[in-house]
Amino acid sequence: MAGTSEEYLRQVTVGEVVPHEGTITLAPYDPSWPASYARLAERIRGALGGRVLLLEHVGSTSVPGLSAKPVIDMVLAVADSADEPSYAPALEAAGFRLRLREVDWFAHRLLKSPDVEGNLHVFTAGCEEIARMLRFRDWLRAHDEERRGYEDRKRELAAQRWRHVQDYADAKTGIVREILARAFSAAEG
Repeated sequence: MAGTSEEYLRQVTVGEVVPHEGTITLAPYDPSWPASYARLAERIRGALGGRVLLLEHVGSTSVPGLSAKPVIDMVLAVADSADEPSYAPALEAAGFRLRLREVDWFAHRLLKSPDVEGNLHVFTAGCEEIARMLRFRDWLRAHDEERRGYEDRKRELAAQRWRHVQDYADAKTGIVREILARAFSAAEG
């Protein structure tokens, strides 16, 4: 992301910026998380129909055996994520709320789900960030040692106090980059 200083969060957040001011709670992997994703995915597909060009469960809740914040992360590809009128009103009618508008970071939009803790990350189809998210998920699913190393680092960071949850997410950037470098290197080799 472009950065999460207080000023940056004020610029990209739709609505009030609410500080977290605490540690991060990681829950043990819950086998119900894929079913929660499936229910949200059905709602999204029902709202958008053919405008859904890709919809995937991503993030830690999509990796069996990995502890996570109990928030279902999803990535949605649409024709043009900057064209909010083409998808946001339909999602809002289905209960989703637009919370982030990051025009300078892959035209990323983030919507919160209505009745399940969830984040819907919206990008334009073909965006490199989608490929990165999917590669990271798939690599952790297939490599237990990488998953354990990532979880250990998450636990260290989660125990610290964070002004914003995004600050915790940003602190994981180093290990995420290391893991992705190995994942992309293996794919090329």
